[in-house]
Amino acid sequence: MLVKNWMNKKVVTIDVKESMQDAISTLKEHHILMLPVLDKATLVGVITDRDLKKASASDATTLEVHELMYLLSKIKIKDIMSKNPITVPPDFTLEETAETLLKNKISGVPVLDAGGKVVGTITQDDIFKAFISLSGFGKRGIQFAFLIEDRPGSIKEVSDIIREFGGRMVSILTSYDGVPEGHRKLYIRAFDINRKVTGKLKERLKEKAPLLYIVDHRENKREIYEMG
Repeated sequence: MLVKNWMNKKVVTIDVKESMQDAISTLKEHHILMLPVLDKATLVGVITDRDLKKASASDATTLEVHELMYLLSKIKIKDIMSKNPITVPPDFTLEETAETLLKNKISGVPVLDAGGKVVGTITQDDIFKAFISLSGFGKRGIQFAFLIEDRPGSIKEVSDIIREFGGRMVSILTSYDGVPEGHRKLYIRAFDINRKVTGKLKERLKEKAPLLYIVDHRENKREIYEMG
């Protein structure tokens, strides 16, 4: 999943010569938390909701409203923006982008093409939306979690049983985090499983691999088997 498929392509920017008041108004108008700052079409920084709050916090409580508005109109973006902003290219994967945000403790980044043009922005919210899509959560259904052997065919053995009971799989995810050597965790989300057969399906699955949990989002029913 690439950034170009999930980024905000309608880019809202602000000129480096604009004021802090302009930035506040723009963020509020477009319901966003980050603005790329341009100087003659060149990206020179970013301004965030956090930057604005930090810049105004020390003086805001001691000023009258008209004084505060005057102050905000005099403070320029170039004086409070974050310079040398971190960016990502459109062909970055979402995983690479998420790692970049996490490593740098930021909530979003501008997306630059090969020519240095801002072609979008991508934020934590965009990555959350992509994860929900990838996991198939929109279909609700049932999520099964297993501890399986890390060998060829082990996923198919489990998924074939779910198909046998009429299940249509919308996502299959795996993880090696926190598992014994030679194993991995398997997460399958499936729908179209008749409620009348779920008990028998569960017993068949237990015969094939240890179940960690089952969450039936149709009824918000949870069965947790995972230990530790």
